[in-house]
Amino acid sequence: MAPCHICQVASVTKDDTLVTYQDKFMKDISMNYVERDTYGMYNTPTSGGSGPGPELMGADTLNGNDVYNQKDEDLGDIKEIMLNMHTGRISYAVLSFGEFLSLGEKLFAVPWAALKLDTVNKRFVLNVDKDSLKSAPGFDKDNWPNMADTVWAEGINSFYGIKPYIDETRV
Repeated sequence: MAPCHICQVASVTKDDTLVTYQDKFMKDISMNYVERDTYGMYNTPTSGGSGPGPELMGADTLNGNDVYNQKDEDLGDIKEIMLNMHTGRISYAVLSFGEFLSLGEKLFAVPWAALKLDTVNKRFVLNVDKDSLKSAPGFDKDNWPNMADTVWAEGINSFYGIKPYIDETRV
């Protein structure tokens, strides 16, 4: 069987230079939240600006950010941030772990409280061993779990050692 090659298609940018879609794709997936910030929210006082980050962060800038463990092992990246529409809180980050270009990729709902922001390396840290993550409860993109199911949520929170916040509703 012949090796698979990524198809490269050229596109013309504003300044008429040719850039391949593969190059654009690779740049997009390697960007961190500061590089995705198009509104200046991460121009903090320490960087000479006045934005609210990293205490308040734009959800869109967090998608695609790397997740590492405390052993500095790459665990994957954030694909989605799941909001609880009854409480207004972030419930889970969907972590992608696996192969390149979504081939063989496994998804995990990681409780938001289990992720810690590493502002030095501009990535998230999840306190879980890489081998443990391989056996964590996960799903694939075609079979999402019912994340509102309390039994499922208790199992996920238990796996990551997170005590869920008390059920509340928005006023």
